[in-house]
This record gives sequence, structure tokens and C-alpha cells, in this order.
Amino acid sequence: MKKPLSFLLGACLLVTGTTATAQKPKEELRIAFGSCNRHDLPQPLWDDIARDQPNVWIWLGDNIYGDSDDPKVLRAKYDAEFNQEGYRHLREQGTAIIGTWDDHDYGRNDGDKTYPFKAQNQQLALDFLQEPADSPRRKQEGIYAAYSYHVGRKKVKVILLDDRYFQDTLYRDAQQVYHPNPTGDLLGEAQWQWLQQQLQNSDADAHIIASGIQFLPQEHRFEKWANFPAARQRLLQLLATSQAKGVLLISGDRHIGEISKMAVPGVAYPVYEVTSSGLTHPATHNTDEPNQYRVGPLVNEKHYALFQFRRQRRKLVVTASLRGDEGNVFHTEQIVLP
Repeated sequence: MKKPLSFLLGACLLVTGTTATAQKPKEELRIAFGSCNRHDLPQPLWDDIARDQPNVWIWLGDNIYGDSDDPKVLRAKYDAEFNQEGYRHLREQGTAIIGTWDDHDYGRNDGDKTYPFKAQNQQLALDFLQEPADSPRRKQEGIYAAYSYHVGRKKVKVILLDDRYFQDTLYRDAQQVYHPNPTGDLLGEAQWQWLQQQLQNSDADAHIIASGIQFLPQEHRFEKWANFPAARQRLLQLLATSQAKGVLLISGDRHIGEISKMAVPGVAYPVYEVTSSGLTHPATHNTDEPNQYRVGPLVNEKHYALFQFRRQRRKLVVTASLRGDEGNVFHTEQIVLP
């Protein structure tokens, strides 16, 4: 796999294993993200993403459609994506690349903790993300990590979760409907303790928490945190007890885009989730899926998402948008963080 110099020059990051720190404070921070990207389909959005000049690009999973136990197959697909012209240009213009995974790049559709090739495939995913060979992320179980960036004197922390490596098994019936696992877990105890430390001990003014699957929506029949109600409740309680500032949730997987907003007990501000999924093949047939938390439209066209952080007096203001080809903006939310 080619290793361009953009990894060394891009986006003012100092990588230290599972944490990276921004070195050059900026008056605006742009973080773009997306998921569900077939390496073998047309990829028309990279030029739009590059024009937005994001400081950071976050892969939210299904970064390729690997779906194989064979490392040679997975590596070939990663190589194809890595050298895709538009994606290469994004890296070479100085955008930092970070990310997590979901089931298709994990190696198996709907894969969970029982998948036998997860450790092997973790290294391949980290190769694609250009994780240093001596990174602690190479040695731990699971692909979770945290990064920090600055907007002037304000700090934004990005927390990438791994909801595959430790995920308990779900039952799916003949109609392909998932049945909740009432006591099942998604993160594993080591990752839960790490997440608690990232939130409770944080001096960040905003926290972006990323997952391959959706956190807040409960009504659809596909993979979601709501299929693990005890784990979902534990996460929401952690947001309250940690008193972490300015939590924003981001997710992929669904082949749609939407913004959800929920009042979480014990959290003094509404929690938003931005789902961005469908870089190459959105669910165009999905036009009316219910979601009691949705604000704005359901987006069923190819799209990505963009956070634009800026300071407004003593607060951080975030412009969150779902964006498509040729500069099309499907929806925008202005969020003032406490």
C-alpha cells in the first residue's frame, strides 16, 4: 500500500497512540464524516468534500465492503480505496484522516464478538488509516481511539468507539428483524472504563462521540444501540454523570442521513446525533422511516456530513450540515454548545 507524505504533513496532528493533539489553534475547525462506501462504485463526493477544506475526515465504518475472512482480499479492497483519485486528493491537500469501522470492514455482515478474524482485520483497518506501527492502538483489543483539536482556545475531542469487537450476539428472525438483547453489551468493560475516563477527565469544550451504528433512533428494525437497551441506557447515564460539555453523537450504517435531537435526563442541553451514511449507495427507496427524534428531513441521496466549529463570544457554535454532490446542501442545523 502506498504511504503518501500527507500522513506526516496533514492537518496539524501529533499522534500518540490512542490520542492525538492539535498543535496549531484555528479560528474555525471543520470536521467532515461519512460511511457506507463501496470501493468498487463511483465516488462522486470526494471533490465536494475537498472543496469544503475539512481539517479532519472521519470514517464511520463500512469504509470498504470487505466481507471476507481472507486478508489478501481485504487488503486489495483497502488498496483500491486508498488509491482512489478523489480520496487521495483529500489526503494530499492536508486533511487528517481518522476513523472507526462497522461490520463490512470488520469482515462479516452483522459481525459481533464471536467473529474469529477480528484481531487480524483490526491490523488491516489500522494500516488503511495509516496508524503508526508503534501505536498503542495496534496492541489493544478493539479499534477505539480519541483525538483532540482546537478552535482558538476551545478544545474539541473526538471519541471513536468500536461497537463490533465486543458486541454481544443478536437474534435475527426469518424476516430479518433483529430482536433486542436486553442485557447485551456493545463495548466491553475495558472500553467502557476508557470511555468514562475520556469524558470525566476531559477539559474539552465539545465531545464528538462516534459509532458505526445509530445511538438515539429506536423505531427502525435494523442494527442500532436500541437493540442493546442496557448498553444504550448506560451510555446516556454516562453522559449525565460525567457532565461532559457539548456532546455531539455521530453515526453511519443506515444508508440514509438524518439529524436526531433528544433530551437526555441529567444532561443540561439537548443531545444531537448526526447520521451520515451513503457515500456511494444510499437507500433511495427509504422515504418515510419513522424517527421520533428527527429534526429536518430524511436524506436518501449520496451525501456526507460537515461540522463547522467557530467561537461566538465565550461559546462554541456548530453548523451541522448534510451535503451532497455539486454543492447541494440537504439540511443545516445551528447548534450552540453550552
